[in-house]
Amino acid sequence: MEAAAARFLPVRLLFLLLLVLAGIASGKTVKRDGWRVVYSWVGDDPCGHGDLPPWSGVTCSQQGDYRVVTELEVYAVSIVGPFPTAVTNLLDLKRLDLHNNKLTGPISPQIGRLKHLRILNLRWNKLQDVLPPEIGELKKLTHLYLSFNNFKGEIPVELANLPELRYLYLHENRFTGRIPPELGTLRNLRHLDVGNNHLIGTLRDLIGNGNGFPSLRNLYLNNNDLTGVLPDQIANLTNLEILYLDNNNFIGRIPEGLYKHPFLKELYIEGNQFRPGSKSKGTHKVLELPDADILV
Repeated sequence: MEAAAARFLPVRLLFLLLLVLAGIASGKTVKRDGWRVVYSWVGDDPCGHGDLPPWSGVTCSQQGDYRVVTELEVYAVSIVGPFPTAVTNLLDLKRLDLHNNKLTGPISPQIGRLKHLRILNLRWNKLQDVLPPEIGELKKLTHLYLSFNNFKGEIPVELANLPELRYLYLHENRFTGRIPPELGTLRNLRHLDVGNNHLIGTLRDLIGNGNGFPSLRNLYLNNNDLTGVLPDQIANLTNLEILYLDNNNFIGRIPEGLYKHPFLKELYIEGNQFRPGSKSKGTHKVLELPDADILV
């Protein structure tokens, strides 16, 4: 019986992240950066001390006489429970990757404390509720991965306050309302994926006169409730390479400028009400896998 319990214990505790600040008795890691994972993190210092190595998934850097945690990557280990608000005490964090776990509940508004964060990856969890506008305070953020969760409500316009943002993944959630056209002011945004939600509005609402989204290469709007015609100005997205419009309620014709676009490689329009003879372009790619690597 004890042997069976020992085998079962790791199932419950091996993947349970106790993100509770730990008091540090020794070592020179800043005290706010002390953490514990019961299954593999040994010692009181996440950056390692003496003969003890750094904790698995933890990267540190030296700042003067102290070391600080700059990266926390604990993914695909079935962590269960609410979003760990305690991570927001890691004020020097540049990368937070907890993807492919079983986190629930909302993202804490205290996420806005992580002023140095560049990569936030929480995809493939069970997170829910609305996105806190405080995400817009992460001015150094370049990659935001929130896909495959249960977020609801409107996409916060505060995301347009992230001047360094390059990749924005919001697909496979329950977002409603319109896509904020203010996202077009993000001069570094290359990839925008809001597919498989419940978004409304028109493409004209999003792109206006086509002067926005100067760096956008990939735009995924598929499987929503978008309506209206495709404005000719969409061809003004001069760097566009991939455009998914399938399974919405678009009508009318496909602007000729899209078919003549010098860089557009993939255009998908099925599942709409376009004029007969309108054709897609390219071949659908394989769905993103939960353990796919992040390309920085």
